[in-house]
Amino acid sequence: MVTLSYNAQMSKKKNKPGSNSIAQNKKARHDYKIEQRFEAGVVLEGWEVKSLREGAVQLTDSFVFFKNGEAFLLGARISPLLSASSHMVADASRMRKLLLNKRELARLFAAVNQKGFTCVALALYWKGNHIKCEIALAKGKKEYDKRATEKERDWSREKQRIARDR
Repeated sequence: MVTLSYNAQMSKKKNKPGSNSIAQNKKARHDYKIEQRFEAGVVLEGWEVKSLREGAVQLTDSFVFFKNGEAFLLGARISPLLSASSHMVADASRMRKLLLNKRELARLFAAVNQKGFTCVALALYWKGNHIKCEIALAKGKKEYDKRATEKERDWSREKQRIARDR
Protein backbone atom coordinates (compact mmCIF):
# COMPACT_ATOMS: atom_id res chain seq x y z
CA MET A 1 0.00 0.00 0.00
CA VAL A 2 1.38 3.37 -1.03
CA THR A 3 0.59 6.41 1.08
CA LEU A 4 1.10 9.93 -0.13
CA SER A 5 2.33 12.77 2.00
CA TYR A 6 -0.02 15.64 2.80
CA ASN A 7 1.63 17.94 0.20
CA ALA A 8 1.35 15.34 -2.55
CA GLN A 9 -2.33 14.84 -1.76
CA MET A 10 -2.99 18.59 -1.85
CA SER A 11 -1.17 19.04 -5.16
CA LYS A 12 -3.28 16.26 -6.69
CA LYS A 13 -6.47 18.13 -5.75
CA LYS A 14 -5.25 21.47 -7.14
CA ASN A 15 -4.17 20.26 -10.58
CA LYS A 16 -7.53 19.50 -12.13
CA PRO A 17 -7.34 20.38 -15.82
CA GLY A 18 -9.87 22.98 -16.96
CA SER A 19 -11.19 23.64 -13.49
CA ASN A 20 -10.15 27.30 -13.49
CA SER A 21 -12.20 28.33 -16.54
CA ILE A 22 -15.54 30.02 -15.86
CA ALA A 23 -16.71 31.14 -19.32
CA GLN A 24 -15.33 31.63 -22.82
CA ASN A 25 -16.39 33.85 -25.69
CA LYS A 26 -16.17 31.52 -28.70
CA LYS A 27 -18.01 33.97 -30.92
CA ALA A 28 -15.18 36.50 -30.53
CA ARG A 29 -12.64 33.96 -31.77
CA HIS A 30 -14.86 33.37 -34.81
CA ASP A 31 -15.61 37.01 -35.61
CA TYR A 32 -12.21 38.59 -34.87
CA LYS A 33 -8.55 37.99 -35.61
CA ILE A 34 -6.85 38.09 -32.21
CA GLU A 35 -3.66 40.19 -32.23
CA GLN A 36 -2.61 40.57 -28.58
CA ARG A 37 -3.96 39.25 -25.28
CA PHE A 38 -4.05 40.86 -21.84
CA GLU A 39 -5.05 39.68 -18.38
CA ALA A 40 -7.21 42.02 -16.32
CA GLY A 41 -8.74 41.82 -12.88
CA VAL A 42 -12.48 42.42 -12.57
CA VAL A 43 -14.24 44.46 -9.87
CA LEU A 44 -17.27 42.41 -8.81
CA GLU A 45 -19.93 42.44 -6.13
CA GLY A 46 -20.51 39.51 -3.78
CA TRP A 47 -23.59 38.16 -5.55
CA GLU A 48 -21.70 38.18 -8.84
CA VAL A 49 -18.94 35.97 -7.44
CA LYS A 50 -21.54 33.50 -6.21
CA SER A 51 -23.17 33.46 -9.63
CA LEU A 52 -19.80 32.93 -11.31
CA ARG A 53 -19.15 29.92 -9.07
CA GLU A 54 -22.40 28.46 -10.43
CA GLY A 55 -21.41 29.33 -14.02
CA ALA A 56 -24.28 31.75 -14.63
CA VAL A 57 -22.36 34.05 -16.99
CA GLN A 58 -22.48 34.84 -20.70
CA LEU A 59 -19.67 36.69 -22.50
CA THR A 60 -21.19 36.73 -25.99
CA ASP A 61 -21.21 40.27 -27.43
CA SER A 62 -19.11 41.64 -24.58
CA PHE A 63 -16.45 44.27 -25.24
CA VAL A 64 -14.16 46.68 -23.41
CA PHE A 65 -15.08 50.36 -23.20
CA PHE A 66 -12.61 53.12 -22.23
CA LYS A 67 -13.75 56.12 -20.20
CA ASN A 68 -11.69 58.66 -18.23
CA GLY A 69 -8.51 56.58 -18.49
CA GLU A 70 -10.18 53.43 -17.15
CA ALA A 71 -11.38 50.23 -18.81
CA PHE A 72 -14.86 48.80 -18.31
CA LEU A 73 -16.41 45.52 -19.40
CA LEU A 74 -19.77 45.95 -21.15
CA GLY A 75 -22.17 43.31 -22.42
CA ALA A 76 -21.11 40.55 -20.03
CA ARG A 77 -24.24 39.09 -18.47
CA ILE A 78 -23.97 37.59 -14.97
CA SER A 79 -27.36 36.21 -13.99
CA PRO A 80 -28.21 36.68 -10.31
CA LEU A 81 -29.03 33.64 -8.22
CA LEU A 82 -32.35 33.77 -6.42
CA SER A 83 -30.81 32.77 -3.08
CA ALA A 84 -27.79 35.07 -3.31
CA SER A 85 -29.43 38.34 -4.31
CA SER A 86 -32.79 38.37 -2.53
CA HIS A 87 -31.96 41.39 -0.36
CA MET A 88 -30.81 43.72 -3.15
CA VAL A 89 -31.59 44.69 -6.72
CA ALA A 90 -29.07 43.02 -9.03
CA ASP A 91 -28.30 44.41 -12.47
CA ALA A 92 -27.18 41.47 -14.62
CA SER A 93 -25.54 43.52 -17.38
CA ARG A 94 -24.00 46.40 -15.47
CA MET A 95 -20.69 48.02 -16.38
CA ARG A 96 -17.79 46.29 -14.56
CA LYS A 97 -14.41 47.94 -14.03
CA LEU A 98 -11.31 46.14 -15.32
CA LEU A 99 -8.05 46.42 -13.43
CA LEU A 100 -5.01 47.02 -15.66
CA ASN A 101 -1.75 48.86 -15.11
CA LYS A 102 -1.12 52.25 -16.76
CA ARG A 103 1.09 50.93 -19.55
CA GLU A 104 -1.45 48.30 -20.58
CA LEU A 105 -4.27 50.86 -20.48
CA ALA A 106 -2.28 53.29 -22.62
CA ARG A 107 -1.42 50.58 -25.17
CA LEU A 108 -5.02 49.40 -25.42
CA PHE A 109 -6.43 52.92 -25.63
CA ALA A 110 -3.99 53.95 -28.37
CA ALA A 111 -4.64 50.82 -30.44
CA VAL A 112 -8.41 51.17 -30.20
CA ASN A 113 -8.45 54.88 -31.08
CA GLN A 114 -5.73 55.07 -33.73
CA LYS A 115 -5.13 51.70 -35.36
CA GLY A 116 -8.70 50.48 -35.85
CA PHE A 117 -8.59 47.65 -33.32
CA THR A 118 -11.41 46.64 -31.03
CA CYS A 119 -11.03 45.26 -27.54
CA VAL A 120 -13.09 42.16 -26.69
CA ALA A 121 -13.39 39.87 -23.69
CA LEU A 122 -12.32 36.31 -24.47
CA ALA A 123 -12.65 34.46 -21.18
CA LEU A 124 -13.29 34.63 -17.45
CA TYR A 125 -11.25 32.33 -15.23
CA TRP A 126 -10.01 31.77 -11.69
CA LYS A 127 -6.41 32.60 -10.82
CA GLY A 128 -5.97 31.64 -7.21
CA ASN A 129 -8.78 33.35 -5.32
CA HIS A 130 -9.21 36.09 -7.92
CA ILE A 131 -11.35 36.24 -11.02
CA LYS A 132 -9.48 37.37 -14.12
CA CYS A 133 -10.73 38.41 -17.53
CA GLU A 134 -8.72 37.67 -20.65
CA ILE A 135 -9.16 40.57 -23.04
CA ALA A 136 -7.68 40.95 -26.50
CA LEU A 137 -6.94 43.51 -29.16
CA ALA A 138 -8.67 42.21 -32.25
CA LYS A 139 -9.51 43.16 -35.81
CA GLY A 140 -12.80 42.16 -37.38
CA LYS A 141 -12.77 39.36 -39.96
CA LYS A 142 -14.49 39.65 -43.29
CA GLU A 143 -16.94 36.93 -44.35
CA TYR A 144 -14.42 35.37 -46.73
CA ASP A 145 -11.82 35.23 -43.92
CA LYS A 146 -14.29 33.31 -41.77
CA ARG A 147 -14.92 30.85 -44.59
CA ALA A 148 -11.18 30.39 -45.18
CA THR A 149 -10.61 29.70 -41.48
CA GLU A 150 -13.40 27.14 -41.48
CA LYS A 151 -11.99 25.41 -44.58
CA GLU A 152 -8.55 25.27 -43.01
CA ARG A 153 -9.94 23.79 -39.81
CA ASP A 154 -11.92 21.16 -41.76
CA TRP A 155 -8.86 20.23 -43.81
CA SER A 156 -6.69 19.80 -40.71
CA ARG A 157 -9.36 17.50 -39.21
CA GLU A 158 -9.45 15.49 -42.44
CA LYS A 159 -5.65 15.16 -42.42
CA GLN A 160 -5.78 13.85 -38.85
CA ARG A 161 -8.44 11.30 -39.81
CA ILE A 162 -6.36 10.08 -42.78
CA ALA A 163 -3.22 9.80 -40.67
CA ARG A 164 -5.11 7.97 -37.90
CA ASP A 165 -6.65 5.46 -40.31
CA ARG A 166 -3.30 4.50 -41.83
